[in-house]
Formats: sequence, structure tokens, C-alpha cells
Amino acid sequence: MSRTIAIVEDEAAIRENYADALRRQGFKVALFANRREAEAAFERQLPDLALLDIGLEEEVDGGFELCRRLRAMSPALPIIFLTARDSDLDTISGLRLGADDYLTKDISLPNLCARIQAFFRRIDNMPGDNGETVLHRGPLRLDMDRFAVYWRDTKVDLTLTEFWIVNSLARRPGHVKSREQLMQDAKIVVDDATITSHVKRVRGKFQEVDAGFDAIDTVYGMGYRWVEDT
Repeated sequence: MSRTIAIVEDEAAIRENYADALRRQGFKVALFANRREAEAAFERQLPDLALLDIGLEEEVDGGFELCRRLRAMSPALPIIFLTARDSDLDTISGLRLGADDYLTKDISLPNLCARIQAFFRRIDNMPGDNGETVLHRGPLRLDMDRFAVYWRDTKVDLTLTEFWIVNSLARRPGHVKSREQLMQDAKIVVDDATITSHVKRVRGKFQEVDAGFDAIDTVYGMGYRWVEDT
């Protein structure tokens, strides 16, 4: 079944350029020029992946607000910012709001398509290794079928990328994973800073459930590891 990608971009020529490239990859495409149109459509039916610009018509940060609303609708929906804004502040803001990736518009169309394909491949590759559908690590429970995470029986709402990072770390407790290895395990192509931001967000979400959460250990100069609860 063909997947649907929503493109929310206020410049018509750019919007159509992305749409043409994605249609050639076999995707269905839904196009929106502003946040209001997109939100109304998403209330009726969510896409399989959303590409968002930040500035949308008169709304300088309309894409940020749309990301916030989308993430509330679906913790697992892949969301990618595709924007001309390349400041560290904008990148961090986008990731904090729950985006899975943050790209600038100088990315080539083949590279963009490859990243989108990678998101769908990791969804298709579930469940986990050896057909395991539930992973237990002390107070942690990962439901691989539902992309659901529980800590001490309380659900932790993670994005798809965050889920894969926790899965990668928890599958081999005590084993240090570099940022590059986490990127490979999560089947995404991002830079080290993006991985670091994702890990910080993961920690924060677990700490909202349990203020004493310390199962993700930073090994400086090397990466991260999952520490078994004792």
C-alpha cells in the first residue's frame, strides 16, 4: 500500500518540486500551504510522514506549532522539518518539539528521498530481533508491536526515533553505543548533535515519569549505555 507524505510549505514552486520527487518514489503526497489547512486535514486523517517548513505564510513559527499539535496526535508519526532556517536555536527548538529530524533546504532531492525511505524501512523492520515483540529490562518494557514504552508500568510517550534509540541501548545493557552506532541502529542519517538532542529528550521524558531515572549513562568521548536497574 502506498504511503502518504504531507508537505506543509508555503512556497508553491518548492512544494511542487518536493512533491514531484516523492511521487516518482511511489508515494502519495498531500500538499498544504499553511498551518490551518494542514491541521484541518490532519484532524480527519494523519499522513504516514510529515515534512514541515517553519515559516508558513504570515506565521513565522507556524511549523513549530504544527509540529507540537501533530506530536500530541501521534507520538510515533515521523516528522521532519525541511526549512531554510539553519540556526542552532531553530534546530534545537524543532527537536524539542518532537521532530525526528531537522533538514535544511540545501539538501539534495535524492538525499531527502533516501532519508524518508529510511524512516519507513525501520517501521517495516519491526518487530525486534528474533521475532521478540516485548523487551523487558528491569522497570523498562518495550512493546515492539505498538511502539510503546513503559517505565515502572507508566507509559512514556516517545517519538519513533526516540523509541529506536532506547531499543538500541536497552537491548545490550552496559554496552557503550557511539552516536554513529545509535544513528545506524535507528536507521536514520543525522549528525552527532541531533543524536545528542534526541538522547537529552529521552532522558527528560523518563524523568517526567520518574525523577530518579538514571538508566542512560553518558560515557564521555564514546557515547551512551543503558545501565540495568539495581
